[in-house]
Amino acid sequence: MKIKFIGGAGTVTGSKTLIETNGKRILIDCGLFQGLKSLRELNWDPLPILPSTIDCVLLTHGHLDHCGWLPRLVAQGFNGKIYCTAPTKSIAKLVLLDSAKIQEEEANRANKEQYSKHEEAEPLYTLQQAEAVFSLFKVVPPNKSVIVEDDITAVFENAGHIIGACSITVTAEDKTLVFSGDIGRDDDVLMFPPTKPVKADYIFLESTYGNKLHPDLDVKEELETLINTTIQQKGTVIIPGFAVERAQSIMYLIWQLKKEGRIPNIPYILDTPMGANALHVFLENLEWHKLSANDCHEMCKMFTIVSEFEETIRIIDNPEPKVIIAASGMVTGGRVLSYFEHYIGIENTAVIFVGYQAEGTRGRKLLEKAKEIKIYGNYYNVKAKIFQIEGLSAHGDQEDLLNWLSALKNAPKCIYLVHGENLPADELRIQIQKRYHFKCNVAMMGNEIEI
Repeated sequence: MKIKFIGGAGTVTGSKTLIETNGKRILIDCGLFQGLKSLRELNWDPLPILPSTIDCVLLTHGHLDHCGWLPRLVAQGFNGKIYCTAPTKSIAKLVLLDSAKIQEEEANRANKEQYSKHEEAEPLYTLQQAEAVFSLFKVVPPNKSVIVEDDITAVFENAGHIIGACSITVTAEDKTLVFSGDIGRDDDVLMFPPTKPVKADYIFLESTYGNKLHPDLDVKEELETLINTTIQQKGTVIIPGFAVERAQSIMYLIWQLKKEGRIPNIPYILDTPMGANALHVFLENLEWHKLSANDCHEMCKMFTIVSEFEETIRIIDNPEPKVIIAASGMVTGGRVLSYFEHYIGIENTAVIFVGYQAEGTRGRKLLEKAKEIKIYGNYYNVKAKIFQIEGLSAHGDQEDLLNWLSALKNAPKCIYLVHGENLPADELRIQIQKRYHFKCNVAMMGNEIEI
């Protein structure tokens, strides 16, 4: 059996791991590279194997860095099944349509304003190509063994992180392989704790926060302080929100603060069409999260939920203090860029980051105190105050990741660390060996192993 790391190794985006076994090829995740230009350019490269030779895809969850390359895969000849949970199917459809729309809009804008380095900018994929993926989705129930190919089975088990997210256990050639996907936190605001693996011969574990511990602070209190301080200064709060799960978590905390009378009566705005649609997924899949249907409805009532871009322009032009949640979470695209064009140069603006910021993204640059950022070919001075609430990340920290391994009844032959930059992954490797004495290696992009 061969395992090839063709994405999501040495970086936190572009997740793609290929299994070759019994004459079959199975791809675990099919994500988009984000962040550094050198990584983004990989999205245009062909896979090291023909997509038409891949038999099926197993999808851990619906975030762009795990499902966002599917339209390219299908356009280049893949025609197998894409196995995933029901919420993941719903979320992936929203994410892919949103991504395609952004790709088309940015290509059109680059051509119109002539800031592309290419003679004619093209989208990575179109809406039509995103829609071509949908008929290939095959919904699987959680916690049940499913035959995905001859003599190859898969079990999808809750990973926390976002709605529908799962770790996947693949059994083939009498070997048990566990692919963690993205592991959520044991004490997440909305998601249930991740299910821990009990048996594994090989584990492929994410390492996003492999060298960090989330601060033990009251995130609700942090949010309250930042909102109140900014509003007292007659400023605007902008929260770049990952449209799925983090946006809903922030909405929930703000709703709680408002109910408790701890923040003022001002406009609270959700400006991410995908985030608004994701709320329907929460309502349709109550067994996957901690919110009741009534909580969902009550929470939504206090927010102005924006769908049309004309309304975005009206909100931007209105000088009154307000709190805005807008995608994308790493400021790589979406409506948040329109708010930044206007507000990033205003001193009494507060930008609050609530999730991981990958290397090379605008979000990471702002956290690293960049004096200016580039949006749609133009440079903007950064005068806004930049904050990060680390305790709101949807990713487990080092302790959560170590704890996820604690129920194993056997010592795996090897744990391979994926979905992490090199330093965090290596630090997690050291901690796993120290605590459990398991063999552990950091996966490298392009490497192939035989097991």
